[in-house]
Amino acid sequence: MPEGISAEELVNNIMETLSDGASKHKSVSFFEEQKSGSVSSQLNRLFGRQKPIHHLLGGGKSADVLLWRNKKISSGVLAGAAAVWVLFEWLNYHFLSFICFALIFGLIAQFVWSNASGILNRSRSEVPRLVLPEELFVNLAKTISIQVNRGLGFLQDIACGGDIKHFLMVVLSLFAVAVISSWCNFMTILFLGFVGAHTLPVLYERYEDQVDGFVYNVLGQFQGHYRKLDSGFLSKIPKGKFMGKKHD
Repeated sequence: MPEGISAEELVNNIMETLSDGASKHKSVSFFEEQKSGSVSSQLNRLFGRQKPIHHLLGGGKSADVLLWRNKKISSGVLAGAAAVWVLFEWLNYHFLSFICFALIFGLIAQFVWSNASGILNRSRSEVPRLVLPEELFVNLAKTISIQVNRGLGFLQDIACGGDIKHFLMVVLSLFAVAVISSWCNFMTILFLGFVGAHTLPVLYERYEDQVDGFVYNVLGQFQGHYRKLDSGFLSKIPKGKFMGKKHD
């Protein structure tokens, strides 16, 4: 024992050293547990996403509208869609009649604008010409053709790929859409899809933890039922040997 240090002081030093080591170990384990919890929460995100919802929706003005960053614009867009749906569904208005009446009001407005100056003994004012750019229609046609060809390629890959699981999922999804479309017309389906696009993303962003947990529980149950179906029936079906050419 070194000189000048009593037995009591030595015991106190040993106890302080042990207490410091225990506190450090506790803090390290706490941070490791917190880190593992954050990693597990990231892995349990819906569809394995790692980016925010705003970024997945494009990150521009359209994402701001869908996520209600500006409540006036988002509510105005949703109210406009609801007005169009009420006009065509509840009031039984026809699209051609709507176009004709809109053109009539436009003609009346331009007629009054161009002749009001002559009535007031002023020089006749020129009405600005409304011209839609050709690039608008070209880009619209390209976008529609790309999406249609991509959808057709996806369906052909599913049909010729030999994957029974994906094939049954697509067939059941198309069957569900066919049943829902028999309950309501195409305009109502478009309106419901528009309302869903303007409400589901913002609700998911607000309650994403609860939604992710619920979806993963449901998917786990479906996977359990699918394993039973696969082991009892689907695994006995021979897979197709023809592999369709994949489309980009």
